[in-house]
Amino acid sequence: MPLPTDEKLLALSQELLNQFDAIFGLNPGFRPAHAKGTLLTGTFTPSANAASLTRAQHITNASTPVIVRFSDSTGIPLIPDNDPNTNPRGCAIRFNLAPHVHTDIVAHSTDGFPASTPQEFLEFLRALATSDPKNPAGSPLEAFLGSHPRALAFVQTPKPSPSSFARENYFGVTAMQFTNKNGVSKFGRYRIVPEAGVEHLDDAAAATKPPNFLFDELAARVAKGPIKFKVLVQLANDGDAIDDATTHWPEDRTLLDLGTISLTAPVSDSDHEQQQIIFDPIPRLDGIAPSADPLLEVRAAVYLLSGRRRRAAPEK
Repeated sequence: MPLPTDEKLLALSQELLNQFDAIFGLNPGFRPAHAKGTLLTGTFTPSANAASLTRAQHITNASTPVIVRFSDSTGIPLIPDNDPNTNPRGCAIRFNLAPHVHTDIVAHSTDGFPASTPQEFLEFLRALATSDPKNPAGSPLEAFLGSHPRALAFVQTPKPSPSSFARENYFGVTAMQFTNKNGVSKFGRYRIVPEAGVEHLDDAAAATKPPNFLFDELAARVAKGPIKFKVLVQLANDGDAIDDATTHWPEDRTLLDLGTISLTAPVSDSDHEQQQIIFDPIPRLDGIAPSADPLLEVRAAVYLLSGRRRRAAPEK
């Protein structure tokens, strides 16, 4: 992943990283958000209809090795899994196409995002860093949410805890442009859907769970057999906003099945590998291109800056 040369983009990305540090503290060797996680390995097998949408290599291959990271939200490495702040959960998928060649999907378990531009997201983080979310009255956070209704809608969206990382939906934040072998292009957003079905816990049930229940359950589940997810793409209709992560498309939009991920084992030395791997929200391969969403470039820069910092830290 190349480091951007735009000084303004780099400065903005660094300031976003600084705000995450202000909110969660600096934890060397860990991500500034979604710090607590684990890696599983498996394969992706494309569906029979996937090539109608994209000519991307992992769609034309018979199968592709994958690494998937599941994570809790926040930048706190030891946060209990039943803390309400651990939602939305994260799911990042790496398709390993060849040695040192890959493409990624980065998704989380809430359909949407609190900001449509990097500057707006920075304002949101600054408001969080200078407010007590438990007592928002009169705070910068209250003022921000009062003037940004889509951010307020995201904050107020129910975010229940799943019973398992393997029983949760995950949503791509931004739209991508998919192009098939005939040059036909369509825009869409990823959805990662569990074969086992979605199951959430109510607050009372979640409160009774031990601090690492999701990670322990995931390890026990994969030991018994493959964990499977469908990779879907919600396709935009003409006129749908494709450059605004706060905009929801109607549920009647077509969902195209790209294929199935089958996870079969934990990654060896997961802590070391998590410290090294840097996921990229920009696909960077033929057949799938970024949309004009302004969040993409700055997200990629933040991931790279934080990833380089994480790699430079002592091993956990």
